[in-house]
Amino acid sequence: MYIAASRSSDVAAGTERKAGLRRVSANVVALGAVSLVTDISSEMVTAVLPLYLVLGLGLNPLQFGLLDGLYAGATAVVRVLGGHLADRWRRLKAVAGFGYGLSAVCKLGLVAAGSSVAAIGVVLAADRTGKGLRTAPRDALISLSSEPDTLGRSFGVHRAMDTVGAFLGPLAAMAVLALSLGSYSSVFFTSFCIAAIAVLLLVLFVRDRPAAVDRAAVSVRAAFALLRERGFRRVVVWAALLGFVTLGDSFVYLVLQRRWDVAATFFPLLPLGTAGVYLVLAVPLGKLADRIGRWPVFLGGHVALVAALVALCGPVSGFWLAALALGLHGVFYAATDGVLMAAAGPLVSADLRATGLAVVQTGQAAARMLSSVLFGLAWTWWDLQPAVLAAAGALAVVALGAAFARPVRT
Repeated sequence: MYIAASRSSDVAAGTERKAGLRRVSANVVALGAVSLVTDISSEMVTAVLPLYLVLGLGLNPLQFGLLDGLYAGATAVVRVLGGHLADRWRRLKAVAGFGYGLSAVCKLGLVAAGSSVAAIGVVLAADRTGKGLRTAPRDALISLSSEPDTLGRSFGVHRAMDTVGAFLGPLAAMAVLALSLGSYSSVFFTSFCIAAIAVLLLVLFVRDRPAAVDRAAVSVRAAFALLRERGFRRVVVWAALLGFVTLGDSFVYLVLQRRWDVAATFFPLLPLGTAGVYLVLAVPLGKLADRIGRWPVFLGGHVALVAALVALCGPVSGFWLAALALGLHGVFYAATDGVLMAAAGPLVSADLRATGLAVVQTGQAAARMLSSVLFGLAWTWWDLQPAVLAAAGALAVVALGAAFARPVRT
């Protein structure tokens, strides 16, 4: 009887463990809701900004590359600061909330900037500063609110909800443009109103999950000491190298617009192809990463991006190739965005989790800033097709090197 009861208890415990693996915490879902609403706001701006700057204000590819690099790289300056302060103060939610709030206010800044390229650059830098401050504390909250074996799933669920917002944002931008007879200021003001709702959701429904440690242990010296850990350092270096040869989203959509002569009215719809595939695959690829390893899935996403770039500039220009390129672009994000954070998180102790994730993100952001500038320069010097094919070749070489290096074993 005792043996039977013991077996019954073991079965029940096993069932409970399996059920736990299938669950995602309420905090992750709440953070996903915040990101969903925030992404509606941010993608409204992202969807129209390239068109506004290149066609509306007449920027050339090099000028746009510099501004896009600033947009991508401004986060690099503050990511580590945001992560470190969140760990140091044990206030992950507060630091993330400040970042969300700053980005929301910057949408009004775009209205005030008007057609001044310099003012737009300052506002975009401030907006990305907000993103840089919030990203690492938010991802640390997701990591600390999840079981180690389900990190890929948790980040997949969060990124899937985030992508619902990315899917709805361009639709909202197109609707506002249509109703306002092409007023970009109306898009920016509507974006601000939606971002304010996201901040309210964060305040009401997200719970803080600080690690129970002595603040003195979370020092600047301890943060720099993370790079002495061989495994973590290799992840940072390879993630940065891959970021350096990754073509930015805005350039992908501009290439599509130039190659297939997409009308200005439909330009905001291009990100929907990426977002739709990302939405469908974020959770399945997160689960796959938990099962077979996060680094192989991460690299597989970069292979998908190489294929997308080749499709964009191949000898054939059929509509199906444009759809294929957008689909592969979505695969790239589904296999890389949350998966990298799931891979890097376990390499860092709980008391420095936000700082560690910020270091990885900073390396990527700085590398992508340089990438945007160099691609804009290459486009100006070599023209579109050679520049894209060169980017695809460089990405393939670095991805191959990262496959042999394999800094993460899980």
